[in-house]
Amino acid sequence: MLAHQISRRILQSSWTRAGAVWLFSMIGLAESCRPVHADESQVQRGKYLVGIVGCGDCHTPGHFFGKPDLSRALSGSEVGFEVPQLGVFYGSNLTPDNETGLGNWSVAEIVAAFTRGVTPDNRELSAAMPWRGFSAMTAADANSIAEYLKTLKPIKNAVPGPFGPTEKPTSFVMKIVPPSN
Repeated sequence: MLAHQISRRILQSSWTRAGAVWLFSMIGLAESCRPVHADESQVQRGKYLVGIVGCGDCHTPGHFFGKPDLSRALSGSEVGFEVPQLGVFYGSNLTPDNETGLGNWSVAEIVAAFTRGVTPDNRELSAAMPWRGFSAMTAADANSIAEYLKTLKPIKNAVPGPFGPTEKPTSFVMKIVPPSN
């Protein structure tokens, strides 16, 4: 009985209530800050989608020479696309390498890049990246792709560029050339 009265008095204290609120808030905050990992089926869906939409075509070294280096799949291309009056753009490193790839990007930032064409530093992606078409992708599929990319082995591969319209590229470039009359 005495213990019950003491604990009731302690809980009635405003300081104790404030402490309890703080404690439960911190528990909730810690729970919400815990990293959420995609389940295996979501990652496998992302792998499937990356394959069928052809991400490796533009983002794997050697692809444009007919000999893709699959040991460095999705680590960026050494061949750029020239977009008239805009410059030359290269398929970037999609692996989670912190220096040359997407390692410091969140899943939401990856999704924004390939569905809205905006990078974390607010740079708009070139028309060579078909983000306008990918904007119709469901949120679940877009998240699956981003979650899959985060599971790849990080590969350090700094791709060239981009280069502005007056800059000279340092590697191979694919051009669209109009026919001569």
